[in-house]
Amino acid sequence: MTKSVLIVEDDITFGMMLKTWLTKKGFLVFSASSVANAQKVIAAEKVDLILSDLRLPDRDGIDLLKWLTAKETPIPLIIMTGYADIQSAVQAIKLGAKDYVAKPVNPDELLKKMNEALEPVEVKTTPNQPASSSTGTAKAELAAGYLKGESDAAKQLYRYVELVAPTNMSVLLIGASGTGKEHIAHLIHQLSHRNDAPFMAIDCGAMPKELAASEFFGHKKGAFTGALTDKTGAFVSANGGTLFLDEIGNLSYEVQVQLLRALQERRVRPVGSNEEIPVDIRLVAATNENLEEAIEKGNFREDLFHRINEFMLPIPELKERKEDILLFANFFLDQANRELGKHVTGFDMKASAALQGYHWPGNLRQMKNIIKRATLLAEQEYISLTELGTELLAPAAPTLALKNEDTEKQQILEALRQTANNKSKAAQLLGIDRKTLYNKLKLYEIGL
Repeated sequence: MTKSVLIVEDDITFGMMLKTWLTKKGFLVFSASSVANAQKVIAAEKVDLILSDLRLPDRDGIDLLKWLTAKETPIPLIIMTGYADIQSAVQAIKLGAKDYVAKPVNPDELLKKMNEALEPVEVKTTPNQPASSSTGTAKAELAAGYLKGESDAAKQLYRYVELVAPTNMSVLLIGASGTGKEHIAHLIHQLSHRNDAPFMAIDCGAMPKELAASEFFGHKKGAFTGALTDKTGAFVSANGGTLFLDEIGNLSYEVQVQLLRALQERRVRPVGSNEEIPVDIRLVAATNENLEEAIEKGNFREDLFHRINEFMLPIPELKERKEDILLFANFFLDQANRELGKHVTGFDMKASAALQGYHWPGNLRQMKNIIKRATLLAEQEYISLTELGTELLAPAAPTLALKNEDTEKQQILEALRQTANNKSKAAQLLGIDRKTLYNKLKLYEIGL
């Protein structure tokens, strides 16, 4: 059965090109150049889908969306907009738009989203279970509790995730703190055939080397001082599922040996036990360190590196995803509104410009914290620079040089001197996060 589409677009040339292309694709196409004309077409014709520009001569696409809601006319609507108006497009999705597409329009992407809108798939998600990538729409992402983004870097990242997830390959995630490495690890698990089994996450950076074997493999009661009961290790807890080792570069050399043996033999022996337990886990590891340099310095085993690095997946920093900044800002605003019981609508123009112009050294984690604080402080409908704080107006901090140990160590010492040994301020001055600074202090044996 032929589906009908209403194009609401005041750019006559673009509207005609779109109409011609959709007609060739088998759609019955109506056109309107304003909200008022669109309302007349909807009243007179059967319309299955609306493609509406955001900015129109009389009103905008959001007004048309509100009118449809008021009239209880459930016609799916896709907003067409430039990247400068993405915040408004996200607002339209909150009000019930099916999706949005950025101009210049990618024909294949538009057709895919149109088909999804015309044949909706029920999305069943929980906060810890992202929607299947087959849904694809921004609305499904919002409902699932995560956001992919529209930038080229984001699209490549999730394309690789979808490729590697169904395999049993060990994945090494490389990225700065705050870029969402654990989220990617969890998504790989959810898209794998192991998604019905456990997902276990271990922070290797916070684990004392004396307790590492117990954390990984478990222990028997009385195996050492303080072992008052039996403990099940992460390998056994994750059996059949996925084990995520964050900041794996922080493991001591002797623990690396134990980990390599467990991965090779797929058997573990709890501390204090004579029996080995067979395990079947899929390993995902993450680091913000250069492990190849660590190998050269003798701090990381090369054989372990190759064992965990069957597929390396770089995680882009937020500053590399400029098109996604306002999308994530609105996404975190929605989360903050729910958590704080607030009803802030969005960001004013100056706040939006500051968000886009900032260098985000702390990546998504930093943005989430800043926006949650701003939402709490906001007393008006839109967040302003006052709530965001002066931090976003500061020029980009110089990134810590990685040329050689002496240069890097001297930069750290100078930053600590300038900030009176305040680690948080020193990390900000260096353009790195606190966790990376702590790792560097440990690496260069800088005691404070």
